[in-house]
Amino acid sequence: MSPYLLGLRLSGRRVLVVGGGHVAQRRVPTLLDAGALVTIVSTSVTHALDDLIATGRVTWEARRYQVGDVDGAWLVQACTSDRAVNAAVAAEAEAKRIWCVRADDKDASAAWTPASGKVDEISVAITAGGDPRRAAGIRDAVVGALRDGTVGARRNRAKPVGVALVGGGPGDPGLITVRGRQLLAQADVVVADRLAPQALLDELSPDVELIDAAKIPYGRYMAQERINELLIEHAKQGKFVVRLKGGDPFVFGRGGEEMLACAREGIPVTVVPGITSPVAAPAAANVPVTHRGVSQEFHVISVHVPPGDERSTVDWPNLARSGGTLVLMMAVERIGVIAETLIHDGRSPETPVMVVQDGTLPTQRALYATLSTVAERVSAAGIRPPAIVIIGDVVKVGQEVEMVRAERVP
Repeated sequence: MSPYLLGLRLSGRRVLVVGGGHVAQRRVPTLLDAGALVTIVSTSVTHALDDLIATGRVTWEARRYQVGDVDGAWLVQACTSDRAVNAAVAAEAEAKRIWCVRADDKDASAAWTPASGKVDEISVAITAGGDPRRAAGIRDAVVGALRDGTVGARRNRAKPVGVALVGGGPGDPGLITVRGRQLLAQADVVVADRLAPQALLDELSPDVELIDAAKIPYGRYMAQERINELLIEHAKQGKFVVRLKGGDPFVFGRGGEEMLACAREGIPVTVVPGITSPVAAPAAANVPVTHRGVSQEFHVISVHVPPGDERSTVDWPNLARSGGTLVLMMAVERIGVIAETLIHDGRSPETPVMVVQDGTLPTQRALYATLSTVAERVSAAGIRPPAIVIIGDVVKVGQEVEMVRAERVP
């Protein structure tokens, strides 16, 4: 017979878990999330359960199961590795008309624990005939589709309002956050940057208005003031607007300006952080921005104006002396003067440098150099924006990784 599915509201109700092993470890957190008052009866528990006990979230009776333990429980979980104990627990619960789940025998169990997941206010529970692995696989597919907006995102009565500043990540569409992808699927209007993941725009519903807010270096661009106006205009019309930006909205993304402009007009703003390219692009090229014993600090610098320019607020002499990793954005066109400045202010001409173009994308390529050679090498290789420049000894870590991998190739 098919099970009759219910959503149990366990808040403030006692639930007994017999057994303290890995099955109990998986089930107890879900019971706690539902507000249940959980009691564990077991001679031992896992480290994870011990942590929950230490914080007072779970009551532990360190002994074997005894008749009468199920009294007062609304639900019982028999999770021991001893079939005879599980059978005894289930039999007592059955006699006292208390629902009991047997972890070891789905056919003898009065109830099944579904594979469950939650996305906002939507709860998903899959039983799959009592097959836990199959149920988990289906659950994952359904939850994933709800999270990324593939299923029912724009049919939600409680659709978001206002403006969402969404960080799209460094370029690879798979690196946008789950929350960012979900909000993108609910948008009425999308205002997109040039560096936002373009593949995600192809997935938008045909009725979504797409506005190109590209800023091309030394080329056409939409003024920031106009972008602010568009966000406000569409939001005031009752549309949900997503401002899709490359990287993170607040890392040289002018997201703060957009947030302030909306706030002044009384428009609610949701901020969704994104993976920022100054960390992601080096990582994609096997270079950690910090490394034990090499660098315990890193600096992210926007070089939209060169060293020596009166508009620059960067303390180049201090950076040259710091010894930390320097990660430069918008630096390709000015790499020569940057290298000269750092060398003049104390950095060794032999300091390793890596330039990563199109980080995380299929077109990614990386160039190794030193401070004294990087300008010439970048010019010869035809490196163009978007590119990230990494300066410091962490670059050697990436080279070492490549050497180790090459040595292991048969």
